[in-house]
Formats: sequence, C-alpha cells, structure tokens
Amino acid sequence: QVTLMESGGGAVPAGGSLRLSCVVSANTNRRLAMGWFRRAPGKEREGVAIICTDGHISYAASVKGRFPISQDNAKETLDLQMNRLRVEDTAMYYCAADKIELHLTGDNGFATWGRGTQVTVSS
Repeated sequence: QVTLMESGGGAVPAGGSLRLSCVVSANTNRRLAMGWFRRAPGKEREGVAIICTDGHISYAASVKGRFPISQDNAKETLDLQMNRLRVEDTAMYYCAADKIELHLTGDNGFATWGRGTQVTVSS
C-alpha cells in the first residue's frame, strides 16, 4: 500500500517560486514511478513531471526548464521546485505513484494519488 501527502503550496506573485514536497509511505522496497500532476479550474488533469522506475525524467513542455523534479530515497520524498511561476501555473497539484509506470498524458488509472496542494499565482 502506498500513501502520499503533498505540502508546500501557496499563493505567490508571477515570477516567484515555490517548492512542493510529497512524503511517500510505501510498504515495498521496489522503486516506484513517481510524478507531479496538476488540474486547473475547468481543465483536465495534466502531467507536470515524472520520474520512471529506471530514473528517467520527463517534463511537460510548459514547465521544462522551470520546474525541476527530484527524489530523495533516503527521506522518501518527491519534490518539485517551481521557479519563474506564471499565472497559468495556477492549479491543484497532485503527487502520484505507480508500481510500474506513469504517463504525462493519457491514462494513469492504476496510480495512487495524494490529496493535492493548491498553487495560486497572481499577476
């Protein structure tokens, strides 16, 4: 069983930074695929950044170069450093995990999800 808890959201002006963190509790030594997703009001959920089980990292084009994702296996955390934030980054951000794989786009029906943390960027 995997449980995820996000923190670090908040309200910042455009151009500012936030760091999201996800604490992972998993009763397995198996490396999980992990990632961050977001859902803006009135929009579909979209992938932001994922780390595959082999360590490969993928980013959505809209955040590449601004939102580095990192994983600390010792602390069992998954972080997302959000730099140069834009108004269009406003969304609820969710941490996700899967025993096999995650997809930036498409179905992640078998993933475990956290409850989310709100990020609001003002102009």
